[in-house]
Amino acid sequence: MSDPTSQANYTEIATEHVFFRWTIDFTSQIIAGTATHDLRVLKDGVGEVIFDTADLNIESVDVESKPAAYDLKPKHPIMGSALHITLPAGLQSGSMISVAIKYQTTKECTALQWLAKEQTQGKSFPYLFSQCQPIYARAMAPVQDSPSVKIKYSAEVTSVLPALMSAIRQSPPSDGPAHEGKVIGKDAVTYVYHQPIPIPSYLIAIAAGNVVYRPFPRYPGKEWTCGIWSEPELIEAAYWEFSEDTARFLASAEEIVVPYRFGVYDLLVLPPSFPYGGMENACLTFLTPTLLAGDRTLVDVIAHELTHSWFGNGVTHAHASHFWLNEGWTTYIERLLLQVIHSPADRGFSFIIGYKGLQDDLEMYVDRPKYQRLVIEFEKGEDPDDAYSRVPYDKGANLILHLERTLGGLDVFLPYVRDYVSTFMGKSITTEQWKTHLYEFYEKHGGPEKIKALDSVDWNAWFYGEGLELPVKMEYDSTLAKSAYDLAERWDVSRTVEVSKLSFSENDMDGFSSTQKVVFLERLQSYEPLPPSHIEHLASLYKVAATHNAEIRLRFYQFSLADPSSAVAHKYAEQAAEWVIGGGTGMVVGRMKFCRDVFRAVYKVDKDLAVNAFQKEKNSFHPIARKLIEKDLKL
Repeated sequence: MSDPTSQANYTEIATEHVFFRWTIDFTSQIIAGTATHDLRVLKDGVGEVIFDTADLNIESVDVESKPAAYDLKPKHPIMGSALHITLPAGLQSGSMISVAIKYQTTKECTALQWLAKEQTQGKSFPYLFSQCQPIYARAMAPVQDSPSVKIKYSAEVTSVLPALMSAIRQSPPSDGPAHEGKVIGKDAVTYVYHQPIPIPSYLIAIAAGNVVYRPFPRYPGKEWTCGIWSEPELIEAAYWEFSEDTARFLASAEEIVVPYRFGVYDLLVLPPSFPYGGMENACLTFLTPTLLAGDRTLVDVIAHELTHSWFGNGVTHAHASHFWLNEGWTTYIERLLLQVIHSPADRGFSFIIGYKGLQDDLEMYVDRPKYQRLVIEFEKGEDPDDAYSRVPYDKGANLILHLERTLGGLDVFLPYVRDYVSTFMGKSITTEQWKTHLYEFYEKHGGPEKIKALDSVDWNAWFYGEGLELPVKMEYDSTLAKSAYDLAERWDVSRTVEVSKLSFSENDMDGFSSTQKVVFLERLQSYEPLPPSHIEHLASLYKVAATHNAEIRLRFYQFSLADPSSAVAHKYAEQAAEWVIGGGTGMVVGRMKFCRDVFRAVYKVDKDLAVNAFQKEKNSFHPIARKLIEKDLKL
């Protein structure tokens, strides 16, 4: 089946390289320029090339440097407008042809968020960043917007503010003056980038703002480099948070899988409206500032994002129906990294936390059970963002963990993992291709005993099963969870005791990591809601309603709003709503893991409060987050 979210004819003719020449206009909030595609003909006599576009102004099209006829079709609400370009007659399979499209983005562009200077840390310059996953690259440039098409790209971007891309910078040098000696915000500089490794279109990324760079120390014996970008106001905190672990994580991942191919692994800390924890853009992982906890407790997100260098950026899902191949594998390997870097208990602990998130999201889809599946058969033109949840991450990771255990442990499983990555590196595959390779590997390296083990797996239940439970009851190492569980149980049994006679202390969580605090609050949610007096006492004792750690704060709000009818729920609903909309600063908590969960919880307590809070700051949220929150709030 071809990509259900694309209108491009990539099975007949496909882009191999695209050159972007762009000018960023912060005043008009548009990117203007050309996208020049070098396409390989895959079918004799193909008469047109079809690109995916969304809300672009197409100005002209050249084929082989001559003006060409084109037709921009009416807009499909999800897939956008197909751009049909007429090609010369008689094209032969295997030949190459060049197509240049001159265009501009528009205000409706879903891929780009333009921030006013007030929405940045420095409050002095505007900011631009992109988010192209899953299907928004077409709103930034005319492309064959399917993970099945992998392209190299180069770019010349002219901007009055430093510009970054998901590629290797050619000029000016990253570690030189921030804007090549010109006046930031006034003088234009052209930034030149090259991405020599073919990547899917959703990994094309751009950011531009008052950003500075600091390299991390070189890792011994490695050719690749790592460093961090952020606004100057955050560079010290960001460098401190990530410099100790990033290169170590990357080197450890190479030991588990195969060498890193992209040459550069940089991080960019974005303004707070960025809708994800991280986005694995090639060479340049985008990060939310909610990770800057000041104690390095949230840096494990880096383990996830850099693992995508192999699973997603290297071996890629063919289209949205197989998205779990990216996220399930990445989550599994990320947790294996935690075992290598920390301990087996940390790996089990991460599975415990993930399982709670999985349960919550499976419940969210009770009325749309199709989205509880691992492999989702999307209809043509269905919105893949409607299915965005923990399911592909955690159901996928649990399937792979189940395979590891079924086949005989890591010693037996890791050689297969390396073979899988080596076999499909640079390719886009389906679940069926993955499963076929799995069987072929163990036929060769295990024989009948391993094939019998694989046959014992209920594949149908894992791929297409619905409901709130995994097909297999999974057991995890709960060593690190025990103290959190014990404290939660003490609170549960104290519910009949008067608050003045409670024996809890502000030191109860001394020695707890931030993830143990998260698990404590999540465990409390598995019991009946505590009395309001107990909830307020807990909040004041442990300071969980005022913490700067967003993971803990989210769990506290989920716990305190669990009984929508209680007075305490109304009190904390107001606090929670104020938190995600940034208290009127324009600096919203745009990470969807936080803002969507909070808005949904507040909505159950006080529908008007949730809607009014969102409406007040809705334009400060990224277009993707805005669209999904509006669905959550039934607007």
